[in-house]
Amino acid sequence: MEHYHMTRGTYFYAIGLSYKKADADVRGHFSLDETSKESLLNQAKTEGIESLIVTSTCNRTEIYGFAEHPYQLIKLLCDNTKGTVEEFQEVAYIYKNKEAIAHMFRVGSGLDSQILGDFEIISQLKKSARGSKKLGLLNAFTERLINAVIQASKRIKTETEISSGATSVSFASVHYILNTVKEVSTKNILLFGTGKIGRNTCENLVKHTKNDHITLINRTKTKAEEVAGKFNLLVKDYANLQEEINASDILIVATGALNPTVDKHCIQSKKPLLILDLSIPRNVNQNVTELEHVTLVHLDDLSQMTDDTLERRKAFIPVAEQIIEEVKLDFNSWLATRKFAPTINALKHKLLDFKNAELETQRKKHADFNEAQAELISNNIIQKITNHFAYHLKNDDMSTDDSIELIKKVFQLESPTHV
Repeated sequence: MEHYHMTRGTYFYAIGLSYKKADADVRGHFSLDETSKESLLNQAKTEGIESLIVTSTCNRTEIYGFAEHPYQLIKLLCDNTKGTVEEFQEVAYIYKNKEAIAHMFRVGSGLDSQILGDFEIISQLKKSARGSKKLGLLNAFTERLINAVIQASKRIKTETEISSGATSVSFASVHYILNTVKEVSTKNILLFGTGKIGRNTCENLVKHTKNDHITLINRTKTKAEEVAGKFNLLVKDYANLQEEINASDILIVATGALNPTVDKHCIQSKKPLLILDLSIPRNVNQNVTELEHVTLVHLDDLSQMTDDTLERRKAFIPVAEQIIEEVKLDFNSWLATRKFAPTINALKHKLLDFKNAELETQRKKHADFNEAQAELISNNIIQKITNHFAYHLKNDDMSTDDSIELIKKVFQLESPTHV
């Protein structure tokens, strides 16, 4: 396996947990809001981590970074969430070097999403990378990798139909409503929370339900008004939440709160109420199911629904994987060049030292020594030798690391810093 070193002894890791093995409650324990993300990044900087990206969505929490041992990254996660190391070990994954790179490509390209073709994660990765860069926690390797993943994501979107239509949590929630609620256009719908998922859900509601009885509530009213303005919807104060819940037929909760914001005590009406909880951690208390007229659906339930559209998307997975391989090949080519560049430069300087010493000897031996011609010829030979070594390293079937070490040993070069 190739080693992706930054400083000697560090490796590139991807550690985290997702919907595949961790249920909503466990994912909630490891969920990071903006404050805890910032705290984690600052702790990483204090502890000498040189490059790190952290993402936390409703489906996954992940850290990509360089460390001597993955426990350094696991500790960062557990120190800044409610999760424990023991809990993490039960449901988590740890990828190293090539496997970590491959994992980031699959995640960013929508192939690892809870709903196939959901590309919302790529914007999260972009945002996380910007945050890390501001704190000096984004090195050349990670920045180049993120850009490669973004490139693959764009190509898959445009060159395949893996994301044709909307295949996201927000779309799935509206799809569920359309399939289970009769005469949905006449129902009172309340959307509580206007973050990214809330905004996307709102757009899908307007587009697919033809309902003009949609009300928005957000803790920060101005954010709800921004969303409502685009679709000419009604906005109510957070103080009116309970009143609006009781006037609703459908309640969609998409807040970023760390604890439940809706429970059975908020519900006083006796008419049927469908509640969709699109939040991680869960923002609707399970006790609402004690009320016979209330139906509670969580995003994990929504993701299990399949339809013809999602089935058709699976046919495009091989094409998407081929695109990833093409982009990854470019990234690996850049990486290999960057990895051996310091050794080639050191070799060139070594050969120049040989040249200068030999020219000095020849000057003393020959009174009519043609220095300009000797300089030209020797420089051309040095360039050809270094080009030959560079070509060998770029196309070598054996490990680039082994070849670099051999060149350094033969020419007695000082060890350059690895990339």
